Parts: sequence; C-alpha cells; structure tokens
Amino acid sequence: MDDFVSKYVNRLDSKGRVSIPAAYRQILARDGVEALFCSPSLDMDCIDAGGVRLRSAIDDYLNAFEVFSEEREILATTLLGESEALKIDKDGRVVLSETLKDHAGIGDKVAFVGNGFKFQIWDPERYEAYRAEAVARSRALRKSMTAQRQRNRQTSPQEQSGSQGEGME
Repeated sequence: MDDFVSKYVNRLDSKGRVSIPAAYRQILARDGVEALFCSPSLDMDCIDAGGVRLRSAIDDYLNAFEVFSEEREILATTLLGESEALKIDKDGRVVLSETLKDHAGIGDKVAFVGNGFKFQIWDPERYEAYRAEAVARSRALRKSMTAQRQRNRQTSPQEQSGSQGEGME
C-alpha cells in the first residue's frame, strides 16, 4: 500500500527526536525521500507531513493561481515558506523544530495520523478532540448524502428529463 493510514503515538526522546512509524518510513523510502517535508497546517493545529506526493499536491494547488498573484504569494508563503525539510536519521527519527511543535502544541508525545497521500503530526490530546468532532461531522455528512441519494432515486428519469426541458420553449 502506498497511502499513509492508521494512527500511531510515539514519545519524543530526551534529545527531542521522534521515530516516524515504520509503515510510514517504508512509503517514504519507496518514494526516495531523504528528508521529511513538514508544513504547518493551514486549517488545524497540526503539521502536514510527507514526501513527494505532498510536495506535488502543494505545487499543483499553487499552480492553479496566476504566477505572482496575491493569492498565490500568500499561499506559497504559508505552504512553502513556513515549511521545513527534516533530516531522517539512520534509525528513522526526526527532530521537530520548536516552530513546528509550537504550531501543533506538541509536548512529549506525538500522534502520527494517516491521511492518504500525506500524514499529520498532532499533539495526541488535540488530535482526540479533533477526531471526536470529525466523527460527528462525518456521520452528519453521511446522513445528508444518503438522504440526497434517496431523493435522487425517487425522482423518475421522466420527471428529471421533464424538469430539464421546462421553460425552454
């Protein structure tokens, strides 16, 4: 599997190093990553982390904006300018900078949370609070989507085509 999945909690050691989960290291190694790309999340009190796919996603996102536009400059400043490439040591550990730890409120433990093409680094307590909200919102979203699908199924194909042609005479 090439996606970051699952959640792992590791403790920072006395030198401030934390081990990247082995499953995540394998994915990074397959991508040829020698340093962990870390960017403070724009929307949450966590760190977005990953390798080539995260950098490509950021580049694709930025490329949607006109070069030198104010929007692109603002996003590039936060997504790239505030980012760090953390050296991964031979034992698969990184040292999180004080800037990154402050942004995420990280103390002596770190939660690594898979997010597909990237993973996030959280303070475990902050993550649990976020997770509880995310689960509640996911349930509400699923109910809303299910109800919408049921409404769409109840509308017959004739009604759909009839409503599309109304007012076109």
